[in-house]
Parts: sequence; C-alpha cells; structure tokens
Amino acid sequence: MTATADAPIDTPAPSDLAGLSYQDTLRVLSEASVHQHFDAFLDIAWDSPEFEVVPDDPRWILPAIDSLGGTEWYQSLPRERQIEIGMYRMANIMKVGLQFEQLLISGVMNHLIGMPNGQAEFRYSTHEVTEECHHTQMFQEGVNRIGMDVQGGPGWFVKVAPLLALAGRGLPNIFFMGILAGEEPIDYLQKSVLRSGHEMHPMVTRVMQIHVAEEARHIGFAHSYLVERSKDYGALQRFGLSLAYPVIMRVLCDVIMKPTPKMRKDLGIPKSVMREVYWKSEKSEKLLRDTFGDVRMLADELGLMNRVSRRVWRVLGIDGRPSRFRSEPKSAAV
Repeated sequence: MTATADAPIDTPAPSDLAGLSYQDTLRVLSEASVHQHFDAFLDIAWDSPEFEVVPDDPRWILPAIDSLGGTEWYQSLPRERQIEIGMYRMANIMKVGLQFEQLLISGVMNHLIGMPNGQAEFRYSTHEVTEECHHTQMFQEGVNRIGMDVQGGPGWFVKVAPLLALAGRGLPNIFFMGILAGEEPIDYLQKSVLRSGHEMHPMVTRVMQIHVAEEARHIGFAHSYLVERSKDYGALQRFGLSLAYPVIMRVLCDVIMKPTPKMRKDLGIPKSVMREVYWKSEKSEKLLRDTFGDVRMLADELGLMNRVSRRVWRVLGIDGRPSRFRSEPKSAAV
C-alpha cells in the first residue's frame, strides 16, 4: 500500500538503527520500504488543476536560498525571466537526479548479480531499486510537464555513466561512495528549499517531499554498507580510499549542483555570476562545505581521515567540522 499525499513520513531515524547488526538494519529498512513507499503516478496529483504549468506563475521564481536564485543578477531580472530560469533550473535538477538514479539502478543490479542466497542485502537493495525506478518516472514526468528541453548532467557524465555502473560489481566501495556523492548534495539542496518555507510550485514541492522521504533510507543504507565493509579494509586500501573519497564527492557534486555549459548558454548566466556562485564567494564556499557535513562524519567513522586526506578535503574546499548527527542544521556545523 502506497503512502497517500497526506501521510506522515515514516522512515527509521538513525537512533532507531543504533546498535543493530548490519543484517538487522537491512531488515528494518526493508520493512519500512514495504509499509511506507510512494508510487510515481498514484501519489502525485499530476492532473490536479493546482499542478498545472501555466505562464507567468510566480511560484517558479527561485528561492533566495538557492545558489543561483540568491544572486543579485537573478534578483535584478524581470519577473518573467526569473520564472523562465526557475522553470529551467527545476527541470534540470530533476533531469540530473533522474540520471543519477539510472546509474544507481544499473550499478546495484551489477552488485547483486552474484550475491549468495539468504542475504538481507539482496532484499533491501531490490526494494531500493524499485523506489528509484519510481523516482525516475517521477522526475521525467516533472521534466515533461515543465516543458523545458534540459540536458541534466554534463555530456561527459552521461557518456561515462554506463561504465561507472560496472563499479557496482568490481569496486563496490567506490561505487557506494559514488552513490553518496550523488544522493547527499541533492538531499541537502531539497531539504534546504523545503525548510526555507518558500512557496514553490506544488508539483515541485511534492516531488521533493517524496524524494527526501525515501532518500533517507537510501542514504542510511549506503552509510551502513560502507561501515560494514570498512571492517575488512587493509591499511593500503584504507589509505587509497581516504584519498578517493573526497575526490569522488567533489567531482560528482559539480555534476549535480553546477550548471552545464548548455545551461549557462541557454540561460545567459554571466561568467562573473558563475565564478561567484561556483565556488568563489564566501557564501558559495560555505554552501559547499555545508553540503558535506554528514559525509565528513562518515569519513571519520570509516577511518578515512588522516593527515594526507585532510589536506585533500581542504584543497577541494569541502573540509570542516563533521556533523554531530545526520541532517544536523548546517549553520551549526561549520
């Protein structure tokens, strides 16, 4: 039974999973997926009059908390141009989210192909893939209804994504780090917008609510998987992963958060604005650090913080104090 539009979000909190074994954690997450899940076409009122995409709708204006929407350049534009850019940006965020979900689905299937019988990981992973399939439908339907011909991620990412999915089988630690690198920035951005109280178009708000609710489980699984596997790291492997981890986070963060050349051209974003927003101003540097508070917390737990890797985090601009708990308000985490 799917959740209704008004149903409360019922995802196990990290405290609910504390002290559980890896196998028991997966069983709890699996049960949560059974009793609280969403259907892309039952739980979003696509044909409701309030969800209709109409010209000159101010609910498409980007909130000030958005990295682009908070710039003086955007706020000085005529209202109709702000709406057009807002529609494009929301559509592109959905499209790149869709592409990451496709990569995740392919990689998880590669990861599971040789898994022995009787593993709780198989059941939960297939629950997650089922949910991600609904997310791809949800995102693509949103893009189609907005009507903007967006690209999503940069061209190089779209081309290499099928190859990256192979890591699910041969390099599972790297693959699950990549999953977090895709999920954490999107989750952080969507939670920030929802918490801001800014009135967005209800279609976008509903898509974000569903995605945030289910991604909490998906992120929790990736964290639990990496913690479990870290018990088997040798010294050399741990050191190598300590260097790869922040690089993966930083590269894929740009794929999600930074406008592609096509988007910059289509929207006419000046180079000076790009430099300010990505990532050469005090505000944007803080946003970049804030995005990875939970990821730094996990790096500590995995034993991936050392003198060399800390320098890599700092050079990449994503260092800082780790979160004290999942989804800690990041104004307090820096």
